[in-house]
This record gives sequence, structure tokens and C-alpha cells, in this order.
Amino acid sequence: MVILAIPALAQELEPRAYSPSPVGLNFLVLGFGYSTGSVLVDPTLPVANVKANLNIPTSGYGRTFGLLGRQSLLTVGVPYVWGDASGEVAEQRRSIRRSGLADIRMKFSINLHGNPARSPKEFAQLWKRSFAVGASLAVQAPTGQYDPAKLINIGTNRWAFNPQIGISYPFKKRLDLDLYFGTWLYTHNTGFFPGKQLRLQDPVTELQGHVSYTFRTRLWIAGDINWYRGGATAVNNGPPMGAQNNSRAGVTFSAPLGTKQSVKVAYSAGTVARVGSNFKTVTVGCQYAWFSH
Repeated sequence: MVILAIPALAQELEPRAYSPSPVGLNFLVLGFGYSTGSVLVDPTLPVANVKANLNIPTSGYGRTFGLLGRQSLLTVGVPYVWGDASGEVAEQRRSIRRSGLADIRMKFSINLHGNPARSPKEFAQLWKRSFAVGASLAVQAPTGQYDPAKLINIGTNRWAFNPQIGISYPFKKRLDLDLYFGTWLYTHNTGFFPGKQLRLQDPVTELQGHVSYTFRTRLWIAGDINWYRGGATAVNNGPPMGAQNNSRAGVTFSAPLGTKQSVKVAYSAGTVARVGSNFKTVTVGCQYAWFSH
């Protein structure tokens, strides 16, 4: 009986995830997101009309480096969540409020074709737009606030892994097309509500597509869309329920603020949601970047 998952992993929309950068680049990110909407549960469950409003500040750090002659990137993000959720249980309206740390996210990515590792000087002299192929592995650790006696939690009490491959294809003068394919894999939650049950979740397959337009260096806008399917859950060897077959669409805008700072604003909403979260989400992030050897 999964009512609220924070964050909704397969709903991500991340344009330019495999964009080129020189090695030795560090960046610090501070962001804030607000999500509001409904959670569509399996129709066999005695819960209906579930809605939630979530505030999600996040801090993160990343660094580019060379690995086997290829540009690589390692990032880590620490989100905090507070908000409220309400729904009908046995035809009675109930509401709760939650506040605490969410699960930490780490991600490693490497460009396999098109973006070799280059120093800042080499990058400025030699880089040009080209077809690129990259791969990544994201890991979500069970570090978030979790109480097995509660049905709705901020943390997930399990590990999650997301291998992904992506391509970036420049076409025309200022347009770029990004396509990603990946799968979310989950370990078991051995302390599911009401305390000692075993919860299993099937993998979730995801596809992402992004078309971005670059006005000038570090100033761009992108249209985003994804589709994700799977994720049926079972508790204590029961029948799998609640498979998802959903999609989202959104827009992302990024602009420089001086030589080392930039700001990114994104909006997304569900276009199709049968089971799972159907949120409208607005995020704002500020990034500070610097070079080190």
C-alpha cells in the first residue's frame, strides 16, 4: 500500500545531463522545490482522494574529472522535505504532516563518446558541438526519516539504483536533442507498515526526451517529456499491484549570473497518470562553480 513516495524517482526531467564540461570543475547547488497534486492509488485499496503539498529544499555538490581519458562527473544531493498529505480512509478524511531529511542521492556519469577529458584551456580551444553518448549510475541510499509504524514516510527504507544511457545530438545551429533510457531497481523494504512486513517493488523503466535552444553560452531553455512504466508492488508474497504507466512534461530555463553563478528554473506536470504521483512541481536552483586542480 504505497501512498506517497518522496521523491518520485521515475518522474525526473533532467535536460543536458550529459553536457560537456572541462575537468576540475566544482559546483555547489542550493535549490528549492514545491510540489502539489494528487496520488492515485490502486483502486482495490481502501484509500481515496489523496492529495499532498510538499516543500523540498536541496543542497548538492559535484565535480568533473577525467577517467580513462573521458569526461566524468560525480554528484551528491541531500534533500529535506516538509509538507502535508490528506486522504479518505474508510470514507473518513484524514490528514498528516511530515518534516525531515529525505534519502541522499549520489550519481556518477561518464561520457563514452564525443566528450574527452579536457583541461579548461583545452576545452576553450578545442570543444565544439558534436554527437555524444554517455552512461550513468544513480544511487539513492535509505538515509531519510522513516518510521515502520507509519504509512506515509519521507524516507523509503531501501536502496534504489538507476543505470542509464543517454545521447545528445546537436541539430541546426542552436538546437540540441537529448534522449535517455534507464531503469530503476529497488531492494526490499523489510520494515513496511505496520512494522515488520516485507515490501517488494518491480523495476521501473524510464524514457526521457529533451529539446533545448541555446541563446548564448550558459543561457538556454528546454522542453522536457518522459514516460515511465512498471513498479508494481507486493507485500508479504501477496499479488503485485499498482503498476505505473505515466508521463510528465515540463520546461527548464537556465541563465548565468556573473562568471561563476547561474540560476535554473523548472516546471513540470503530469500528462498521464494511472497509478502513482501526479504532481505539479516548480523548482528553483542556484549554482556556484569554480575550478581546482
